[in-house]
Amino acid sequence: MAQEGATYDVAIVGAGVCGCAIARELSRYDARVIVIERGEDVCVGTSKANSAIVHAGYDPEPGSLKARLNVEGNRSMGELCDELNVPFKRIGSLVVCTDESLLPDLEALLARGTQNGVPDLRIVGREELVQMEPNISDAAVAALWAPTGGIVCPFELTIALAQNACANGAEFLFDSEVTAIDATAAGTWRVTCGEKSVEARAVVNAAGVYAGDVHAMASTQSMGVSPRRGEYYLLDKADGDYVRHTIFVQPGPMGKGVLVSPTVHGNVLVGPNAEDLDDREATNTTRAGLDDVKRLCTTAMKNVPVRDAITNFAGLRAVPAAGDFVIGEATDAPGFFDCAGIASPGLSASPAIGKMVAGMVAEHLSLTERDDFIETREGPVRPMEMSFEERQELIRRRPDYGAIVCRCESVSEGEIVDAIRGPIGARSLDGVKRRTRAGMGRCQAGFCSPRVMELLARELGLDDLSEVTKSGGDSHVAVGLLREFDEEADNA
Repeated sequence: MAQEGATYDVAIVGAGVCGCAIARELSRYDARVIVIERGEDVCVGTSKANSAIVHAGYDPEPGSLKARLNVEGNRSMGELCDELNVPFKRIGSLVVCTDESLLPDLEALLARGTQNGVPDLRIVGREELVQMEPNISDAAVAALWAPTGGIVCPFELTIALAQNACANGAEFLFDSEVTAIDATAAGTWRVTCGEKSVEARAVVNAAGVYAGDVHAMASTQSMGVSPRRGEYYLLDKADGDYVRHTIFVQPGPMGKGVLVSPTVHGNVLVGPNAEDLDDREATNTTRAGLDDVKRLCTTAMKNVPVRDAITNFAGLRAVPAAGDFVIGEATDAPGFFDCAGIASPGLSASPAIGKMVAGMVAEHLSLTERDDFIETREGPVRPMEMSFEERQELIRRRPDYGAIVCRCESVSEGEIVDAIRGPIGARSLDGVKRRTRAGMGRCQAGFCSPRVMELLARELGLDDLSEVTKSGGDSHVAVGLLREFDEEADNA
């Protein structure tokens, strides 16, 4: 746990995928690291609501940080996920052209990707494209095939990075919105979070859509970061074989367009649209936005089964005014490092971003590498991924692994208890959902929520269910009892 008034080597503001990747890389060094997060958990901002895509790297402008870090991140994602026991599949992606007059643009995208260092790119014609994707649009004439494209679970990746950093000594401070960052006479930075504060020799700004505000606390130089909302449909697992690869249409000025893609857990994801906003908390879905996604998804694929959506959601991307990632030490604030404007392909680039920023900070502080760094994470117990015999033995030793709480996703009581008790444990319904998938299935927590609430109350030592929240703060699910249960009155 973080210590009030303690001095750290590095304070990282923001516990999204980049903040946690930086924390993990910095935990390789002999340094005291703290991650400060305004939310109640890791992965509660941009990192929890995105396309879950590991882009190949053909789209960013050659020579940009986006291009370099996307390709590096893609290349290292498989090894990282193996180390941290995170599901990752390199299924490949297709950028679909539906107009022969636009074929030169597709060729230009191939050339750009080749210049960026993306391996094995090629153009496939319609005949091969139909074999690869039987539900491809009748208007499709060709596609750019990128076999290194992949899909990952952003929740599990972020949580795994945080847990591995924690296992290596990094500390986390939640429910702590940074309100001030001030240079001290001792040459450190004082980071104030309401009534709490910590001091650090260096600060890393990984605050997502709030990175511009955090930057302004330490630097007089302007840095623009604005939110862009994207809305999605998540389809039922019954449609899991509808698409085999990640399908894009040729990118436009507002991004890569609406995609249709499998997820690592067997669903299909459709979206996002793109809407620039001023409100950095506008994660609500809209009728107009979802209708837009429904219309656009038919550009590259036919008969997209959006009628089978089990939920809709929206996420915000932190779009930099300069167009590229903003990574580096502020020139007027030595020891203050920005990791800002990390919009798409931020998830894909996160392993490389973690290494880059940690390297900068380590050089600035003259940190030395440890010889006892823990490289791997065992990962959670998943009974349904075991053989029948293994599962039976597990249940014999721990009967709660045999009590199914979430029927849609076959999540047991034992898995939920582990998620609450484990390192950086869940403290809310959403925290349990991100760690176990309890509540992510077809009924969207309609069946399992009461039991998950009971387990949270029991494990966290809460007085009653009214103290359980959906996502921390004031997001209480229950406000009290309608009436006390009176058995005699009920039987009367």
